[in-house]
Amino acid sequence: MTEATDAVAIEPTLKLKFYSHATLECSDIKRTRRFFNEFLGFETVQMSPASFWARMGGEQVIVVVKSANASTEMNFLNHNGLDVETEAEVDTAYEAVKRDAEKWGFKKITRPTVIHGTYCFYFWDMDGNAWEILSNPKGGYSWGFELGDQTGAGHMSKKFQRPESTLRGDAS
Repeated sequence: MTEATDAVAIEPTLKLKFYSHATLECSDIKRTRRFFNEFLGFETVQMSPASFWARMGGEQVIVVVKSANASTEMNFLNHNGLDVETEAEVDTAYEAVKRDAEKWGFKKITRPTVIHGTYCFYFWDMDGNAWEILSNPKGGYSWGFELGDQTGAGHMSKKFQRPESTLRGDAS
């Protein structure tokens, strides 16, 4: 347990209401919007000649902005997670990403594996943005909040008891 969760409810310094958006860069706004619509399946709206907003399955938005720096590869730890319900759907998505890699200019694709408690793989798009496709139960990572604080290796441990929908065979 952390100090914050051991204590009586704390009053945060900032009185924020909602995590509304994140921002990604792109080099070609029209092509990237097509990628978000046609390949990833996001709903998009053009907000200016140099930006569009994208959303999927909720109210949080990704703001995509044309930038001269878009070719810089996103660090692996700063990836964007996209959930599917089953491991079979992860495998199907992996095959589609490999199949369409040349069409969309994907730069790198990892193989599906169990990592950080879920079965997943990663790929980097034509703008260097990192994406993870992972099996997760409805509500995404909300299951972690239901479990509460973890000790030791937590969800990074191969012995961690993950939700059923994130298991791969022998749960290794």
